[in-house]
Amino acid sequence: MVYYQRYQQRKKGEVATEEDEECQAFITECANSGDYKRTRPKLLYFLLLSLLSCSFILAPHLFYSHATFSLYSPEVENEGLAADMVANAPLGSSISNGTISCDRSSLRSDICIMKGDVRTQYPSSSIFVYRSRDKSSFTNYLWGLVEEHENREELQQEKIKPYTRKWETSTMDTVTELDLIAKKESPGMKHRCDVQHDVPAVFFSTGGYTGNVYHEFNDGILPLYITSQHLSKKVVFVILDFHKWWLMKYGDIISHLSDYPVIDFSADKRTHCFPEAIVGMRIHNELTVDSSLMDGDKSILDFRNLLDRAYRPRVRSLIREQEAKQKLSVSVSPMSKSSLRIKRKVHEHSLKRPKLVIISRNGSRAITNENLLAKMAEKIGFRVQVLRPESSTELAKIYWALNSSDVMVGVHGAAMAHFLFMRPGSVFIQVIPLGTAWAAEAYYGEPARKIGLEYIGYKILTTESSLYGKYGKDDPVVTNPRSVTKKGWEYTKKIYLEDQTVRLHLRRFRKQLVGAYNYTIDRI
Repeated sequence: MVYYQRYQQRKKGEVATEEDEECQAFITECANSGDYKRTRPKLLYFLLLSLLSCSFILAPHLFYSHATFSLYSPEVENEGLAADMVANAPLGSSISNGTISCDRSSLRSDICIMKGDVRTQYPSSSIFVYRSRDKSSFTNYLWGLVEEHENREELQQEKIKPYTRKWETSTMDTVTELDLIAKKESPGMKHRCDVQHDVPAVFFSTGGYTGNVYHEFNDGILPLYITSQHLSKKVVFVILDFHKWWLMKYGDIISHLSDYPVIDFSADKRTHCFPEAIVGMRIHNELTVDSSLMDGDKSILDFRNLLDRAYRPRVRSLIREQEAKQKLSVSVSPMSKSSLRIKRKVHEHSLKRPKLVIISRNGSRAITNENLLAKMAEKIGFRVQVLRPESSTELAKIYWALNSSDVMVGVHGAAMAHFLFMRPGSVFIQVIPLGTAWAAEAYYGEPARKIGLEYIGYKILTTESSLYGKYGKDDPVVTNPRSVTKKGWEYTKKIYLEDQTVRLHLRRFRKQLVGAYNYTIDRI
């Protein structure tokens, strides 16, 4: 009963109808499933049932318009991992009760749907769904006859790691694997429900690369939005490889995706029961949402609006705190009234200037003349804020800084994922060190354009890299980074990501800042 959807290319001129797919799916399951050992009489028995079922399924279509049978709409599968997308369709819309339906066609993630009497069992890392014979559904009734003939309690079993980087074996080794099991309902066999939920559940892992802000959004938060937003917050999130700090960090976003408390799968010993479970998440592309695959044509801008709703209350609170501190400093200041008026006018004038935020780094890929960069930006006319995000920095504070900015400048790295916090129409200048051009464009440049930012990729000269002094001007590390990165990720990481800093040619970089300033002034 597991429907694996594969999108195979048909011969030219050959058209597949929904009825064909229904018959083929049912016959293939009956005839070719590897879960059952069959004798020839059993095979004939199943084929006869299949023929009957197809007749009943096809009959209504002779008189009525077509209805969607498949759980998943076709995926947009482009060449290369970076373009891999998972289709989005109404979940569980055509799955029979007591069954498991899995889509493993994506390079990035698997996703399985369980519908019916779904129950968790934490000691064995299992999720069960129980099936009772439903005579109101002809297909389910036929399956009931088949199962009775086979005399099996366990009808099907699937294994899945609910994380969105399934091609990376080493990463997936850190993710808990779940057993999904469909069983026949029989007296005394089901384990008791401790907590009964009346809404679906989404099971996912916060293992993998959690701890890196790019991966937290790309592999976790965005896929969670893609997978669950159509449920309008009527969903329970069940988290594997749970981290308390993760929930504290992203709680504001989670509360805008679900009305219910999250469940720590391994720590909560109770049996939770759901009418439906979505195990795994869908992912489209790097830091984006493909509206053509979303219910209601939701896009990355809708996700951006969700972030705004999630952080607006806390940002308002931070603004009030700042204003209170300013008033307190004025009340205790011995300055004269005239001095206070001058200070106030200077402050008001400063607020009218375009705001530029520099995302600062320490160690690798740091801008070593960052202080001179900030002074130059101020002379051009910007109000400059240097932001140094730490793992402990409250996300709402970062959101406030970037949502109120007009320009963001930073060196390629995970912190560039914060461009998601910028308002559409703002300017994002990414400094691109040697050996990082492809990643800078794929992971941040292209997604930034999709969200409506004015993106500028500043590729440094060899003389702006610390590698120039370390290896010399004629070394392939400097003259031909591609020849080095082709050797593998370890070379890229060790040389270009961990052992490189940037010293900007300020006169050259000034042209980018002046262009961004003029664009912002015209826009304002």
